[in-house]
Amino acid sequence: MTTKALTLGLLAAVALWSPAEADKLDDIIGSGTLRCAVVLDFPPMGSRDAQNNPVGFDVDYCNDLAKALGVTAEIVETPFPERIPALMSGRVDVGVASTSDTLERAKTVGFSVPYFAFEIVVTANEKSGVTSYDTMKGKTVGATAGTYEAIALETQVKEWGAGEFRPYQTQADVFLALSQGQIDATVSTSTVAQANVKTGNFPGIKVVGPTPFDIDYVSLFTSRDEYGLINYLNLFVNHQVRSGRYKELFEKWVGGEAPNLTAPGVYR
Repeated sequence: MTTKALTLGLLAAVALWSPAEADKLDDIIGSGTLRCAVVLDFPPMGSRDAQNNPVGFDVDYCNDLAKALGVTAEIVETPFPERIPALMSGRVDVGVASTSDTLERAKTVGFSVPYFAFEIVVTANEKSGVTSYDTMKGKTVGATAGTYEAIALETQVKEWGAGEFRPYQTQADVFLALSQGQIDATVSTSTVAQANVKTGNFPGIKVVGPTPFDIDYVSLFTSRDEYGLINYLNLFVNHQVRSGRYKELFEKWVGGEAPNLTAPGVYR
């Protein structure tokens, strides 16, 4: 055997004997714990119950993911501005935190396919005569000042050239005004709308339909170079939908029909 052949043979043997480098998926399974970043001041996605325990759609989703991995879930309370920094600093493994899958964020973290979709819907006072988005024309409407939906609704009222838009400081103020008949209708995310209707604190209101506003798709996230974990997260979301668990959680925490997680004309 030549020296060159012997050298190549030794290098090949070393490559075969070298242990495979573990990835984040292996690390999580090996540690026995999945640390999820969850926002706990955003009901019904995440909040605390009377005993101060984390509850909500995102909390249950993290628990489901941990169960699938065969590990214990650890809910790490993470305010909105701290979601990605918590991942980058190593405090969490995965974000289950109602995070929009923007292209800008994707430069920093790796996203799964969407696991939830925030649709913007119309909620109306039952005596207002508002039965859809278009029938708000000429009515008195309102929304939480500064939000995407408020800006869009105010712009629409101006385009209609009829009706009145009223801004409010909080969602609670909006729904109280709606219940009292001070406004005829409002627009908000489907989760906020259904949750407020479900509480029974605002009698005489109901969700009457969708708006033409863009859907806000949100995804699970982890380190962008953890391809094995991202692939697992994608498959997990797929299984949540296929098994009916996604609809079950939506009915439990939000109510109504669960939004479609696919972008029409893009993928299905």
